Order: sequence, then structure tokens, then C-alpha cells
Amino acid sequence: MVVVSVLQYLQQVVSVIIVGHLGALALASAAIATSITNVTGFSLLSGMAGGLETLAGQAYGAKQYQKLGTYTYSAIISLIIMCPPICVLWIFIGKLLPLLGQDTLISQEACKYSMWLIPALFGGAVLKPLTRYLQTQSVILPMLITSSFILCLHTISCWILVNKLQLGQKGAAIAFSLSTWLNVILLGLYVKFSSACEKTRAPLSREALYGIGEFFRLGVPSAIMVCLKWWSMELLLLLSGLFKNPKLETSVLSICLTISTLHFTVPYGFGAAASTRVSNELGAGNPQLARMAVLVALFLAGTESVIVSSGLFLSRQVLGYAYSNDRQVVRYISVMTPLICLSFIMDSLQAVLSGVARGSGWQKIGAYINIGSFYLVGLPVAAVLGFVAHLRGKGLWIGILAGSFLQTVLLSIVTACTDWNKQVTKARERVLERRSSVKDEDK
Repeated sequence: MVVVSVLQYLQQVVSVIIVGHLGALALASAAIATSITNVTGFSLLSGMAGGLETLAGQAYGAKQYQKLGTYTYSAIISLIIMCPPICVLWIFIGKLLPLLGQDTLISQEACKYSMWLIPALFGGAVLKPLTRYLQTQSVILPMLITSSFILCLHTISCWILVNKLQLGQKGAAIAFSLSTWLNVILLGLYVKFSSACEKTRAPLSREALYGIGEFFRLGVPSAIMVCLKWWSMELLLLLSGLFKNPKLETSVLSICLTISTLHFTVPYGFGAAASTRVSNELGAGNPQLARMAVLVALFLAGTESVIVSSGLFLSRQVLGYAYSNDRQVVRYISVMTPLICLSFIMDSLQAVLSGVARGSGWQKIGAYINIGSFYLVGLPVAAVLGFVAHLRGKGLWIGILAGSFLQTVLLSIVTACTDWNKQVTKARERVLERRSSVKDEDK
């Protein structure tokens, strides 16, 4: 799951890299469009799909195999319903961004890029539930193979559409949309014909429609958990544009955010694995094994974060040269690197704990924790340190780091105080309640 997570994220990175060679305007518009579409669309779908990790994972653990397929249909229908309002927002990005102080020409080009990503949005509405469907059964190898193949194909097709066919930046968006749908087709064919999914394949029925409300009850707080921190990081970039040297501050924070996001894909994979193991064991009635899965995932994520952050800290003097030749930028990044290293550790722990929350079904608690951590503590502290204490970008990052620390502490307390026997009971009730409610509807 770690490799799958990284490979899927690299598709967007490749698109921006190829577009970047077209010039400053193309790079700026593609970067802004990627950021906006991630925040308002793809991250929302990914967060919503987290509700499926609870429902499908616990159903699989309880050996209610047909329900796993039915839950997946409910998730796909729900996410498709979410897409049209998001599309309307993307269509008007060209008019909305200038209201936020963005350059008009860049905004118009970003709008064009976003509109060509609309097919990818609908593809994501199918792909993300399919990914969770396989993940909750621990069927990972097909996703690993398809993600590797898609990334290679995407790199080639993106380069051809952008440079050879001279479609410019919209060629990168078209390539990403095609890659998303190809991934949907490949995984869909696997689910349709593979013997590994034989027990969990289910026909589309009324039960899938009945499950939409239940999915939203878990999916919405799950999306809030994912999006709140993402949005807070984007707000940092907007705040950095208010300093005396906005070009330097924005560039450095953008690089730091890129490094942090790339690393986050690794513990996110650990979190996905933790979610799967916890939900399966709770559904199967094994509270001690669920608790053991949490400890193992935390140990792996913690070890990885210490190793990676140590390597990053030792290379802090040269890290900036990977992104810029400007010595001022390089020096600034070397100052920021220790804070990024601390972020790695906090992100690794909270990614696993968030996965535990999704697997257990207490997304609402996680959503409240994120609101308090980042919007009542993190962002206010960032603003005070950045503007009042004049620490600039360093102060902004310290503020978000404080929010991440509080988030990790609170999630750790909730996890440590969790009664796993009670969670097993809730998991069983969730699966059985769904069965009885459908029977009542049929009567």
C-alpha cells in the first residue's frame, strides 16, 4: 500500500514536471489548478471513500462477503453524486481566482487545465471505492501492478500529448484523465473475472441505494478528517503571500509542502494497512489482534519517520538545490529542514492513527480533533508567530507543526483509551443492523 500510494501520487507530479518545461505561465497555472482540484475535489473523494474502509473492512472480517460488494456500489453512487457540484466550481475557477488576488491570465489557464480534469474526477469517484474494495480484502498486488503500469504509461502519454501533439498544458490534464479511467478499467476487469473477488462480487441491487445514507454518515466526517489539514496547509501558502518578500516566502513554503506531501504518501500506506487490519479483526471479533495491529503499524511508521527525517536533516545544506539554484532559497530551506523533519514524525504517527479511526468507525471524533488542532490552535499560532513575532515562513510552519503535535497527542489518547471489546460489539451491530434494516424494507 505504501508503494501504491506513492505511485498514484507521482502521476500528478509527472504532469506538473512535464508542463513546467513549457514556461513560467504554464507551470504556474498547472500548479495552481492541481492544488485547487486536489483541495476541492480529489481529496474530498479520497476522504469520503474512507467511510468504506469501516463498512467494507468490518463486513469482510465478519465474513459478510456480499455486503462488501454492496457497500462498494453505495460508495461509488455516493461519490458520483458529489461530482457535479465540484465540476461547477472548477468551471468557474477562472472567475473565482482573481477575486482571491491571483493573476487573471494564470487564472484563465488554470481554469482550462481544471476543466480537462473533470473526466478524472468522475473516474476517481469509481477508482477510490474500487481501491478500498480490494484493500479491505488485502488484495494489494493487482493495485501495485496496475499503478506501476499506469505511471509508466502516463509519463509517456503525457509527454506525447504535451510536446509531440503540441496540446500544451491541457495535454497533461487529458493524460491524467485517461490514466485514471484506464486504471478503473483494469481494476474493474480484475474484480469482474478474478477468483480472488469471487466471494465478494455482488450484483447491483436496491440494497446499494439503501446504503448511501449509512455511507455518508461515515464518509463525511472521514472527508473532514482528510481535508481539514490539507486546507490548513493551503492557507499557509496564501498567508505567505502577505510577507514583504512574497516570492521568496511562497516559493520556500511551496517546496517544503511538496517535500512533506511526498513523504506523507508513505505513512498513508501504513495507515491504509492499519485500517484494513483493524476493521477486519473487529469484524471477525478479535479485539486483541486489532490492538496488536495498531501497535505494529505505529512501530513501522515511527521507525520509517526517524530514518527518513535523519537522512533529510543530514542533507539539509544541499536539499534546496534539488528545487532551486537560488542560494537565498537554498539557505532558507536549510533553516526550515529541522521543522520538516519534525513534521515527518508527527505525520507518520497521525496517518496511522487516522487509519485506525477509519477502521474502527470513529471518524467523527477524528474530525472534531482536526478542527480543534488546526483551526483553533495551529493556524492562530501560525499567524501570531509569522506576523507578530516576525518569524515569517518559519513561524507559519511552527504553527502548523503545533497543530499536528496536538492532533497526534489527542488521537493517541483516544486510541489508548479505546475499549476494543466494545468496538467489536459495535462492528457486529453495524453489520447486523444493516441486514435487518434491508429485510424490513423488503417486507
